[in-house]
Amino acid sequence: MAEREKMLAGQLYDCGDRELLDRWHKAKNLVRDYNCIDSENLEEKEKVLSELLARKGHNLWITAPFYVDYGNNIYFGNNCEVNMNCTFLDDNKIVIGDNVLIAPNVQIYTAFHPTNAIERFGEPKEDGSFEFCKTQTAPVIIGNSVWIGGGAIIMPGVTIGDNVVIGAGSIVTKDISSNKIAYGNPCRVIRDNISKNTNINLYEPTI
Repeated sequence: MAEREKMLAGQLYDCGDRELLDRWHKAKNLVRDYNCIDSENLEEKEKVLSELLARKGHNLWITAPFYVDYGNNIYFGNNCEVNMNCTFLDDNKIVIGDNVLIAPNVQIYTAFHPTNAIERFGEPKEDGSFEFCKTQTAPVIIGNSVWIGGGAIIMPGVTIGDNVVIGAGSIVTKDISSNKIAYGNPCRVIRDNISKNTNINLYEPTI
């Protein structure tokens, strides 16, 4: 099994694999280019995103700067907006539905490491250096019509259902079912999100 296949299967894999490193460097170069494109140059932005992402739905708007690991594990639906300074560590799939709003400084992680340092790095070599740290992954799935507030962190393996609001600064460690408003550290469901008149200011501190 190739290291990329292990990565997407959630098995321990070698981050230093040549195929993975080649794609990692390509993605870093593409996001560098994207982040340097003039703001009004929509045609060039579309071109770079089409090469970077696995799927780009209609009417995708990503405000620079934007950061990824590989890019080709990120899937966007239609009518999505990502505000500035977001980081998507897409070592596994990040699947985002339609009509999703992602506020500034949101981080989505799919990679994690063994908590024990020896398991993470192995024994040092004779020259004192280490191999790449051992890594596993789990996908992140975000449903339709989701709003993720500024500075939220979505942890590996989390699924967020449809019509969910995640409050600013939340750390989402567990799944959030559809039609909920949730916030906090760790993020927890506060109430149902079923009223057409329900509003919450995601930029105010939450308790």
